[in-house]
Amino acid sequence: MRLLIIEDDLEIASFIIKGLKQEGFAVDHAADGEEGLHLILTVPYDAAIIDIMLPKLDGLSIIENLRQRRFNTPVLILSAKHSVDDRVRGIQKGGDDYLVKPFAFSELLVRVQALIRRSSGSAEASSITVGDLSMDLLKRDVYRAGKRIDLLPREFAMLEYLLRNADRTISKIMIIEHIWDFHFDPQTNVVDVLIHRLRNKVDKNFPEKMIHTVRGAGYVLKTPD
Repeated sequence: MRLLIIEDDLEIASFIIKGLKQEGFAVDHAADGEEGLHLILTVPYDAAIIDIMLPKLDGLSIIENLRQRRFNTPVLILSAKHSVDDRVRGIQKGGDDYLVKPFAFSELLVRVQALIRRSSGSAEASSITVGDLSMDLLKRDVYRAGKRIDLLPREFAMLEYLLRNADRTISKIMIIEHIWDFHFDPQTNVVDVLIHRLRNKVDKNFPEKMIHTVRGAGYVLKTPD
């Protein structure tokens, strides 16, 4: 999952980015509204976290611009303004949720996860199951045939992306765009290394393999026959 943070307070931005990356998200950051609007219009994000008070272009103007262009990227508004009128105005402009500063990272994380689930059309779903492989998105537990599989955050993010796109070939570029940020070097072999680690955990001890290489195209998680 790839997120955009538009926040001019570098201390707050760093706090959010660090926490989200530890949870396995790819995170891009813009420190002013103009840069943020450019990024969100040109890069496919699963969700955006946008502060209201920003240099060059305020957060509500960014959101209004997005909705006028029919961009449906889920938006969590951050603001020090906590009145009901401020929250209502944020939602009326096209925000999907509103979080008042200061906030706990755990609350921000839950709200972002909820936005992503709703936007994917699975608002009530808290798990993904393909064959005998299941993932609990809230508890972050993974099981295959009843056996628990322990994954690192980046491995979890990769497997979640494959599960959400089961039986669909995913290119290395698509994986990089969703698992790493836009500063990442696409020439490295980290995707292959991460896939290898996942195979060792998800497929190694099972007769039927689920993660397959599509030569010259990428990878696919196949539903068992």
